[in-house]
Amino acid sequence: MGSGALAGCSFPVDRQTIARELGFSRITANSLDAVGDRDFALDCLFALTGIATHLSRLAEDMVLFASQEFGYVLLPDEYSTGSSLMPQKKNPDAWELIRGKTGRITGALVALLTTLKGLPSSYQRDLQEDKEALFAAHDQIEEMLSVAMGVLAATKFNVERLRAAASSPVLFATDAADYLVLKGVPFRQAHDLVGKVLREAERQGKPWTQLSLEEVKKISPLFEKDFLGGPSVENAIAGKVVPGGAAPEAVRAAIADLERRLNKTVATQGAKP
Repeated sequence: MGSGALAGCSFPVDRQTIARELGFSRITANSLDAVGDRDFALDCLFALTGIATHLSRLAEDMVLFASQEFGYVLLPDEYSTGSSLMPQKKNPDAWELIRGKTGRITGALVALLTTLKGLPSSYQRDLQEDKEALFAAHDQIEEMLSVAMGVLAATKFNVERLRAAASSPVLFATDAADYLVLKGVPFRQAHDLVGKVLREAERQGKPWTQLSLEEVKKISPLFEKDFLGGPSVENAIAGKVVPGGAAPEAVRAAIADLERRLNKTVATQGAKP
């Protein structure tokens, strides 16, 4: 409205009023850009591709964690099927399909970029190709998000197996270095000292927490009895209290902040919650 086919309008239309009555926030600044530009479609497709990529990475985690080797999650029956060959196998259908459909979304973005790359300025009939890619990607993402929400809500986690895996002493090496940092040792030096502790434990074929106090004191006199007995999943997580950290209060704060931002978006833009 006001741009015409490429060079603007010969009549004194009130473009600001037209834009406002149609619900747009502003008018286009350039008539050629208005009819020949598809950045808005690329921006939307890039956002959809980003969502799909994150969903695909989550899907890969869940497929891996549901495998016999990990056994961290129990797949819900309503989102899975049995194997056509192996009676004991449960297929992670929902996650595999989400992971697979991500290629379509990425392909839609690449397809539109490829369409645009050889076009001269202004409108060309080639630009009608934007709609199929954009609309299809949008619909796919809605379905992928819906399925991901459903399967996550129905998934059960093997808490004991997860706790056992996370309790391996080798995972607390950084916390061990932090132990020295809290005593005033620069992290670079603390990193080196804990590395020596780990190598000594490896040499003896045992977890570093089973070394004797005398053995670790030979490496640094700053090591005390609580150094060997202190590491735990609870302590390691609880210490990460910075914004964005893994401590329960930090996670709860992040969730609350996300909910506030989503509610604000819904209130200001009328978006679906």
